Amino acid sequence: MAVLVSTTINGDAVEFACEPDETLLDVLRNRLGLTGSKEGCATGDCGACSVEVDGRLICSCLMLGVEAEDREIETVEGMADGATLHPLQTKFIEHAALQCGVCTPGFLVAAKALLAKNPDPSEEEIRFGLAGNLCRCTGYDKIVRAVQDAAKEMRGA
Repeated sequence: MAVLVSTTINGDAVEFACEPDETLLDVLRNRLGLTGSKEGCATGDCGACSVEVDGRLICSCLMLGVEAEDREIETVEGMADGATLHPLQTKFIEHAALQCGVCTPGFLVAAKALLAKNPDPSEEEIRFGLAGNLCRCTGYDKIVRAVQDAAKEMRGA
């Protein structure tokens, strides 16, 4: 039997009905049309489905949709301000830090969470902060450089 859930996603109040065993990832993609988060592994090992819940980075494939009740959820779709990309999105493009795009939303959300806690991370801190995200195409150097450049821009340096 479906459960009615009330939550906030990307700053907007949202209600949806979902099955008790349906993941948040499936709810976001299949019920709400927020297809940025991807299913890469369905075991929480790749980070492609990363979202923030109440300011905490999580794998949405490991959280049930019913657990979203009264929570604040941020997805990759909430990063841009209308047509204006977030600095991380811009720097990922400038640094060619993406190829197939499956992992990119998870990396962007994870990098945003990292920079919210540490606006001036070292390369080692960036690599550690993104360690839960896997890329099968690009390698990580361009991703790290994009995050470093975005952090610098966001600090106004």
